[in-house]
Amino acid sequence: MSSLFDQPADDGPGGPAVDPGAPLAVRMRPRSLDEVVGQQHLLGPRAPLRRLVEGDEPMSLVLHGPPGTGKTTLAHVVSLATKRQFVQLSALDAGVKEVRAVITAAKRELTYAGRRTVLFIDEVHRFSKTQQDSLLSAVEDRIVSLVAATTENPFFSVVSPLLSRSLVLSLQPLADDDVRALLHRALTSERGLDGAVTLAPEAEEHLVRIAGGDGRKALTALESGAGAARSAGGTVIDLATLETAVAQAAVRYDRQGDQHYDVASALIKSVRGSDVDAALHYLARMVEAGEDPRFIARRLVISASEDVGMADPTALQTAVAAAQAVALIGMPEGHFPLAHAVVHLATAPKSNAVTVAIGESVADVRAGLAGPVPPGLRDAHYAGARKLGHGTTYRYPHDSPEGIVPQQYPPDALVGRDYYRPTSRGAEGPIAARLGKLRAILRRRGA
Repeated sequence: MSSLFDQPADDGPGGPAVDPGAPLAVRMRPRSLDEVVGQQHLLGPRAPLRRLVEGDEPMSLVLHGPPGTGKTTLAHVVSLATKRQFVQLSALDAGVKEVRAVITAAKRELTYAGRRTVLFIDEVHRFSKTQQDSLLSAVEDRIVSLVAATTENPFFSVVSPLLSRSLVLSLQPLADDDVRALLHRALTSERGLDGAVTLAPEAEEHLVRIAGGDGRKALTALESGAGAARSAGGTVIDLATLETAVAQAAVRYDRQGDQHYDVASALIKSVRGSDVDAALHYLARMVEAGEDPRFIARRLVISASEDVGMADPTALQTAVAAAQAVALIGMPEGHFPLAHAVVHLATAPKSNAVTVAIGESVADVRAGLAGPVPPGLRDAHYAGARKLGHGTTYRYPHDSPEGIVPQQYPPDALVGRDYYRPTSRGAEGPIAARLGKLRAILRRRGA
């Protein structure tokens, strides 16, 4: 299970002071690894993060995961657990100058106080290559322990030298039960709402749903609902109050990041799997996120041939028509023909026989299985071609009552090889029956 926060921790003395005016998500931030639960692949007894923290080893980490899964929290916990100086920069407003200033201060702290510095850089993917390169020597010499957070795939957004000097850890979205535990903790903790309000069951379910695995979003929505309840003179956050305070869940989809590819992949795989409802969901996410409709249309055109193929030859026509319609009318109305295409493709019979056929034929060509074109098929229109024997043995199919005659079409090395093997699904059933007859005639002995 992927969660972030445990049941209420001791809020007694000894913990860091909490600003009562800080956002609820900040006030409820765990203070130690023991308060952080879930992410067991990182925090279990023998997991890498726990070993690094409890061993107080010099370390640099790249924390990768969706918003609200605890990247900033883990950075603070690392600093507190290891008793190191903690410095935070945001890649949105920090540059090489600020990075060098932190490194200079870290050198001084290490030299005179013997204390290492944890440098936390949020949204490190927004740093340019030059800015990331400015960290290399300090990380290499362990002057700072870098904890870099990113919502992007670090193997695409972080320079290789920095990755090679860091441990890359991936965080997962919170599970629903863990979001509930987080809400219960915030409702009762002295650092949170301290029992001032209660949460109705249906409102809790709505909060869990709109959080979408994002702990920060859940706490922010809870705080807003609590404020609305108090303003109305009540102590219960019911569904109506919560819906007033929280209009809707924000679409978690950065179309410039790797989620762009994740959601697109989910759309096509749902179409391939014939789950029309899931496919429409992912289409809606892409549309609401402002995805380029031409990108969506291109993926659907590809899917029509790759996944539906000859099981329903009209699927490609629908996908192409949707692409043309989107280009003609634009958005937002363009989402109608896109939905039309998604429904057609998802509910159509599926066959990848065309995909397999062209894949195998290309593989044979690349493997050198080509050979000369049979003489009867060679161009015989130029002067001297007949003297070379080009076209002299060619038999014209239309002269046959059946429109097909036995003769060799492939090169010698590929005679008898079947690339296209139609399924029995949809329109490919009749094609399969006819194809067997065609091949029997074409390959008749003595052809």
